[in-house]
Parts: sequence; structure tokens; C-alpha cells
Amino acid sequence: MEKEAKKNIRDLNTAELTTFFTSIGEKPFRAKQVDEWLWQKGARSFDEMTNLSSDLRTKLEEYFTIHAVQVAEKQISNDRTIKNAFELYDKNITEGVLIPSTTRMTACISSQVGCSLSCKFCATGRLKRLRNIDADEIFDQVVHIKQQAEEHYNTPLTNIVYMGMGEPLLNYKNVLESIERITSPKGLGMSPKRITVSTAGIAKAIVKLGDDEVKFNLALSLHAANDQKRDQIMPINEQNNLAILAESLKYFYSKTGTRVTYEYIIFKDFNDEIQDAKELAEFCKHVPCKINIIEYNPIDDGEFQQADTAKVDAFAAYLESRNLVVNIRRSRGKDIDAACGQLANKNEAVRHKELK
Repeated sequence: MEKEAKKNIRDLNTAELTTFFTSIGEKPFRAKQVDEWLWQKGARSFDEMTNLSSDLRTKLEEYFTIHAVQVAEKQISNDRTIKNAFELYDKNITEGVLIPSTTRMTACISSQVGCSLSCKFCATGRLKRLRNIDADEIFDQVVHIKQQAEEHYNTPLTNIVYMGMGEPLLNYKNVLESIERITSPKGLGMSPKRITVSTAGIAKAIVKLGDDEVKFNLALSLHAANDQKRDQIMPINEQNNLAILAESLKYFYSKTGTRVTYEYIIFKDFNDEIQDAKELAEFCKHVPCKINIIEYNPIDDGEFQQADTAKVDAFAAYLESRNLVVNIRRSRGKDIDAACGQLANKNEAVRHKELK
């Protein structure tokens, strides 16, 4: 019972920590020391807090716990991509990926265990949503991946994308709190302009991002600029259709001045024709934007296939002829199921088999 009563110390802000230390007869500056250990130095146990007395560390252990995230399994791809199975304090598993390129080191992190949106092309969408991931657990994913970038490639982490498992805007509070910690000088000190939050399209939450005047980047998983096609692959479009999304994006841009990124996974014989490109170009008129055309990564028993290279190139060329900024994103980490849309906790499946 006593263990259950312990609070996760990272749920406390500095003022609450100060109150705690004062209540046990300690100096208020102890709160700042503990904060530094937790958010700047990455301490995941009280024993690591070496500028505190052993008695004080014992007292912290008595009252608090740290919901530290562990790397349960790590796989390295032929292209240097690293996929992690992260074990959370309650034994749930989520995944995060380090994506190295010539110009950047990107952490792709998860916001939920599983997902509730059931997008047809995504392996994560076939899992149930078990729970939201807490802000400190999201923070830990970044810390682990940052360390891997430095240890494996001797390069600092440059970018963070909330594009792993789950829908970030359905975990709004924890996602924004995690970004606050990541960008704070008292945390990792990263620029919010290096962070992108990707959504399948929760219009009300996009409006809220505008109201909160967020400084990070927003990406919309679009994949079709035609309601009939988008309905087929993304059930969320039925309540958040393109007209509703366009209004929310206009509002977001008016409040933040931040250009939106459209993610467009291109599927063979589904959304790869010039007509599809024309519809996308029309949708791009709503707000300043750029487009990432993403190579599709087939999933087990998936009904979609990768579009032909010639079709992809023609699609991009048409958009560029309309003076749109286009990037074609080739798959990374395919051989270890770490590519876009492939995160499905296969590690967890193995784990459950072993437990049985």
C-alpha cells in the first residue's frame, strides 16, 4: 500500500517541491537541485542525486517514485535508423525511433500506447489505445534517443517529431507539457521550431493550438484532398472533414503565423494520379504550407501498395509546377519495422507470448 501511495516526483512543479522540502525542515534551494537532476541531468533514481545527503535521498525514496522509462529492446537498421521498444513504469510498451540523415538527427516519439483512430494504412491503428503517455514519459523518450544520437553517431539531436504511436492532440495536455519541458532552459533547451506535432486532423484541438499560440510546427496527415477518399482510409474525416479542417488551419495560421506541413502518403492506384495532385494543390491555397510526399510502407495484411516511382515523381512535379514546396520522403528503417506507419509493438507481442 505504501508503494502505491508514493507520488511521481516529476508530477510536482518547483513550487510544490519547495513546499515539500520546507515541510520536512530542509532549505528551499533543494527543490532547484532536484529539478536540475530530474530535467537537465536525466536522473532516473534518487541515488544519482549526489549533491544531496544520503539521508535526504532516503527521505525522497520514502515519499516519491520516478516513473522512469526504460529501453526494453533496441534494433538498428541497415540505414542506421534505431528503433526502441520503451517500457513504461506500468509495463506498457510504446515505441520511438532515431532517424539519422546527412543534415539532421530526428527523434520520432509516441504520445499514446496504441491508437484509437484506426487509419487503414497504419499498423498502430490496429492496436487498441491503452492509455495516454504522461509528459515525463514523453520527455524520457527524447532523452533516451538524444543519448543514442550522441553515443552511436557522435551527433546531437536536432529535431523531434510527434509522429510515433498515437494521436498527439488526443493527449493535448501531456504533449504540451512535454514540449514545455523539452524547450525550457531548465530542461533540454531545444528550440520549439525544431519540434513538429503531427495530427490526423482534430479540428477543435488545432483551434486550441492557435489559441495557445504555440511556437512549434504543426503537420497534418492529409493523404487525400478529397473527402470521399479520405473517408475510406481515415474514419476521423467523417467528423473532421476537409472544409472543417481548412477553417481550423486558417485560424491556427492567423494566430501563430506558422506554415503548416501536409503529410501525404502516396498509395498505388488510390491517390497517386495527377487529379489527386490537383485536388491537393487546391487544398494548399488555404494557408501557407509545404508538402511531404511519403513513400508508403506496407504492413502485414495491408490492402495498400507502394506507388510506382514514376507516378510519385510526376505527382511531385505537378505540385512544384504550381509553385508549392514539396519534399519526397523515402522510407527509413523498413527492415526493422521502424518506418512511417509500421510501429505496432511487435516487441510487445513477443513479450506476451513469453509470459504465456
